[in-house]
Amino acid sequence: MTSSDLQKIADDLLGQATSSSAHRAAETVYGGSGHALRQTVIALAAGSDLDEHESPGEATLHVLRGEVELRATGGSTSLREGQLATIPNERHSLHAAADSVVLLTVVKR
Repeated sequence: MTSSDLQKIADDLLGQATSSSAHRAAETVYGGSGHALRQTVIALAAGSDLDEHESPGEATLHVLRGEVELRATGGSTSLREGQLATIPNERHSLHAAADSVVLLTVVKR
């Protein structure tokens, strides 16, 4: 059994994101190669984006801090701290309306 301090990870990644030229930072906290389930903490500086990309499988997005907008072909939704959304199985992008940290959970196809 392992555990992760998501608040500390969020602090560290947000510091990296706000000082990086890419305006984002990420850390996989569970899964990866050899696992069907993957959980990744992603920090985005205010105003930055994760450009449009394909959905890798069933996925949810949980906002740990800040406010983001999840955009997809079928529409968009604004999410604030504490909110969780399913990610549509279509091309989508993410915009940070404020300094934000999210937990992305994906089950690979």
